[in-house]
Amino acid sequence: MLKNQPLTTNPKQNYNGVFTLIIINLVVFIADRVLGIPFIQHLYLNHASPAWYQFFTSMFCHANWAHISGNLFFLYIFGRIVEEEEGILGVVSSYIICGLGGSLMSFFFHGGAVYSLGASGAVFGLFAVSVLIKLRWHWRKILEVLILGQFVIERVIFELRQTGIQDGVDRIAHLGGALVGVALILFLMRLQPGEGASN
Repeated sequence: MLKNQPLTTNPKQNYNGVFTLIIINLVVFIADRVLGIPFIQHLYLNHASPAWYQFFTSMFCHANWAHISGNLFFLYIFGRIVEEEEGILGVVSSYIICGLGGSLMSFFFHGGAVYSLGASGAVFGLFAVSVLIKLRWHWRKILEVLILGQFVIERVIFELRQTGIQDGVDRIAHLGGALVGVALILFLMRLQPGEGASN
């Protein structure tokens, strides 16, 4: 008896890491902005008197729908790129490490009684990571780097030009996340010499 062979799937293509991060952000947003649970506001990064966990939890909190909508869009696009290359652990750890870098930069550069929240630092880190992990001596990879890279560079330049504007956007966190993303990939490249030259 002949049976059709089942199609094999690449486990990386399920994007479980990206969707887990998206769901966490949405659950926290609903608990905060829809259900109005007061405890969630203690997850924001309080610059005047921060708790250690706020440097992590603040990257899952958002001020309004426009805030979370933009961040989740870019998390979905660039997170998928990272997860395709590095798997669940790669995208989740990149998100957390870059988000932590953005939180720390924001804390050190912004004083006073202000609060920071949002996934932007983590997302900007994913911008940088998604470009650098594509660096390969192959024409398709080079083309991908050029396409992604021009967008990322444009965003970073825009953030640099806007740093002095008081519009409620934490651009220092954005830049901090991107810098940590670059540092993270350069560090990993040093641990695995020769990886960047493979096809």
